[in-house]
Amino acid sequence: MPPTVYPTGTTIYNPEKCWNGYTLFQTSVYQFKSVGAILADMNGNVVNQWKGFHGIPNKMLPGGHIIGSTDCRNFKYGFQDMLDLVQVDWDGNIVWKFDRYERVKDPRSKPRWMLRQHHDFQREGNPVGYYVPGMDPLVDKGNTLILCHKNLKNPKISDKPLLDDIIIEVTWDGKITWEWICSEHFEEMGFGEEAKNTLSRNPGMNMTGGRFGDWMHMNSISTLGPNKWFDGGDERFHPDNIIWDGRETNITAITDKKTGKIVWQLGPDFSATEALRNMGQQIGQHHAHLIPRGLPGEGNILVFDNGGQAGYGAPNPGAPSGNGNARRDFSRIIEYNPTTLEVVWQYPPRREGFMGAGLGSFYSSLMSSAQRLPNGNTLITEGSDGRIFEVTAEHEIVWEYLSPYPFRMPKMNQIYRAYRVPYEWVPQVDKPTEKAVPRFDNNRFRVPGSSNKRPLKVTTIQS
Repeated sequence: MPPTVYPTGTTIYNPEKCWNGYTLFQTSVYQFKSVGAILADMNGNVVNQWKGFHGIPNKMLPGGHIIGSTDCRNFKYGFQDMLDLVQVDWDGNIVWKFDRYERVKDPRSKPRWMLRQHHDFQREGNPVGYYVPGMDPLVDKGNTLILCHKNLKNPKISDKPLLDDIIIEVTWDGKITWEWICSEHFEEMGFGEEAKNTLSRNPGMNMTGGRFGDWMHMNSISTLGPNKWFDGGDERFHPDNIIWDGRETNITAITDKKTGKIVWQLGPDFSATEALRNMGQQIGQHHAHLIPRGLPGEGNILVFDNGGQAGYGAPNPGAPSGNGNARRDFSRIIEYNPTTLEVVWQYPPRREGFMGAGLGSFYSSLMSSAQRLPNGNTLITEGSDGRIFEVTAEHEIVWEYLSPYPFRMPKMNQIYRAYRVPYEWVPQVDKPTEKAVPRFDNNRFRVPGSSNKRPLKVTTIQS
């Protein structure tokens, strides 16, 4: 149970050590009542609020535009299906929209076109959806890569209906030019017999209330962009290829854009080699992407390794059915070389005898992300707690923000993913004044009416 009283807004801020800019995040997920998309400065002041605008996630473009969705499909008939993908300007005017992927007839509703977008998308010009020097996403043209859903059956996985993950590419004028269907590549993924048996019995039915199997549950897609691996002759890392991760399978993989084949993969088995054992099991990961050229760590993969429970395999005491058979009670950010699998940076820092640190002190089993900033810092979204913070390469927290916007009920201020953008992307307002927020001494901080005076008496126990 979290604390019932805690500060919100910016709680730590060291302007000299931060990569200063605006931070964009959404205040709820899917169809629940939403305050909307929030753009805040480093001191937590709201610069703009796009009220009621959904976003899984929201992303910002130069000039004060953002991309998100207008609404979500009723969960009675679908699961995490956004109706459309929409680009709006600073004043909320729609300048681009796409929804014509599938014509859907839900009970007691008229047939309508629906995109069924979920979890991610990328606009041409930028591979990862966050600020990269010299790689600005296009604002008034260009293709958009979109992660969507499709209901289908695949007897190679299970005889049960599947909620499959689809990646499509759409032109500015709404033409679908490319489609990739995840389940068609099941046999390329290297599942063992125990995992296949578990998938056959229950391909992630629990996620959707038993209606269909969300067997992969992809939550991140991005192109690789220009990189040193391809420049060195490794065709797996062609700039147009797409890196994605699946929460329920513990898989991160790269799809060849031309052939559709999986050409690089990590997971689901993290015990097969010494390098994998040294890395440790990834569980329920989010936002796996190749750090783009021009940022510190370029060419490495950065991922929020959530922990919690995920994967398919042999039943064990914590997972009697074999679903969610890999479990861990803390999260970590890891940055690793995709060719050697060497972990080159981790947050929290690795301690001798532990894969992570704190054993639960840093933990978000759902959502979450990590963004590499131009000064080498990393912006981390600890989604379950609605916390965003910036850490240096030396693991010092130099900025921290706690969302004050409740999600569904009090004490659930969740954030799916946040992004830091430069001030110049928002010409509509003047650059804000940056005011340091010193770190509180939690041992001395008290709310009004409480006391931090010395005790009236101190007793020493005699041995």
